[in-house]
Amino acid sequence: MSLKISVRRDPSGSIASVTRAINSDETRFPPGPSCVATSCAPTWFTGIANRIAVAQSGKTGGTPTDTSGAAPADEDDAAPETPAYLAGLDNPSIPLDELRLRLVPLTAAELATLAEAWQANARDATLAVVQRNLELREAGGAATDAQLAAREDLLDTREDIFERYSAVVTSLEAKGGDAEVIKSLRIYRTAISVEEAATLEPREIAVNVLAWLVSPEGGIDLAIRIAVVLAALLGLLIVARIVRAWSRRMFGRVPNLSKLLQGFLAMVVYWLVIAVGLMIVLAALGVNVTPLFALLGGASFIVAFAMQDTLGNLAAGLMIMINRPFDEGDYVTAAGVAGTVRKVSVVSTTVTTPDNQFIVIPNSKVWGDVIINTTASDTRRVDLVFGIGYEDSIEEAQETLENVLAQHPKIMKDPAPVIRVNELGASSVNFIVRPWVRAEDYWDVYWDLTRQVKEVFDERGLTIPFPQTEMRIKGDSKSTETFAPAE
Repeated sequence: MSLKISVRRDPSGSIASVTRAINSDETRFPPGPSCVATSCAPTWFTGIANRIAVAQSGKTGGTPTDTSGAAPADEDDAAPETPAYLAGLDNPSIPLDELRLRLVPLTAAELATLAEAWQANARDATLAVVQRNLELREAGGAATDAQLAAREDLLDTREDIFERYSAVVTSLEAKGGDAEVIKSLRIYRTAISVEEAATLEPREIAVNVLAWLVSPEGGIDLAIRIAVVLAALLGLLIVARIVRAWSRRMFGRVPNLSKLLQGFLAMVVYWLVIAVGLMIVLAALGVNVTPLFALLGGASFIVAFAMQDTLGNLAAGLMIMINRPFDEGDYVTAAGVAGTVRKVSVVSTTVTTPDNQFIVIPNSKVWGDVIINTTASDTRRVDLVFGIGYEDSIEEAQETLENVLAQHPKIMKDPAPVIRVNELGASSVNFIVRPWVRAEDYWDVYWDLTRQVKEVFDERGLTIPFPQTEMRIKGDSKSTETFAPAE
């Protein structure tokens, strides 16, 4: 639709007439159905013409020209002042989305006038609700379902008016309206709800609660939202588990990536899927998630200050996962504890001792102490010491030890075992025996050699001395006697 306004002036410069041309067969003016443009236009067209006339009269000092062609009327019989906004914007039946769209071009002054009109609508709707409540109280238990239904209709109508009222006030605030006026308008809206709730009788409260529970916009809508959130959480858990398993397989294909780091990255992916999915579900339900990020940002500082030790463990756990001093299944000695690593989380390391004790060590203690990884290599050397008496043959003992090591199936040929006389002790000649074995065979070889060497030495008459002490007493004729050895 296009509108053309023509203004004709008389010789003195005043407006003689105003004509309009509307190039459209039909248009729609809110609210209500379509109508012929020339029959709907006069209200707001006359407002435009009057504004032009007022502007002209302000320049020339004259009076506005009547654009309708009618004779001037007396001040007492003058028509009501045309609203400062488009006609129909204060109609309670206007759709909310359309109202918000038509509020866009209005100025703060126009919105202030419109807000007063909607406040009047809210007042009239509240008067109708109050009147209905009084009638129901007079009826008491004899109130019919039709009366109760009529009251619910009035409440729904008022709620719709409140929504449009709030939209106008919000637009007024956005365009720099008077802060005191905006505050007063909002207080009016809140005061109605508070005072109305304070004056309800127990029966009315019960009726309101029951009506809210069965209302599609109340309890039913809340139940649907809760069911959607619960179903979404269940679905997110399932999807997150699937994604975690898939990501673990993908991380397992990355070379030189420890199992600890693979597990940590898979856990990060798991929680990211849940967090992102939950945000999407809340946004789909109409929940504004933006304040959540601000809340998390403010809470993170407090949490970080209160959990300094835990964050230290977290940092140490990340260092362990990145530097990989050990992996799951390794036998380590750390923080004074020796055992097999079972699990490393972001805050602690769990090890199992040989006697099957589970020990949880904070990561800060593990990373801050010396770490001995016994199973880091595929092979290990078994260090043993065997002693013979000074009267025994060193060559025979050497040959005996070599034969014992050569017959054991778990001792590696390369590198070759080392058998050497290492020390002349207080009571024995000590041999060091150092064969190489696979890491998993260490203890089997250690225990086997200890037993076998003792048995073979006994067979060949080689003694394994033990500490002896001789005590002599001066002046005693029996001082040459040897007493029982002391261990």
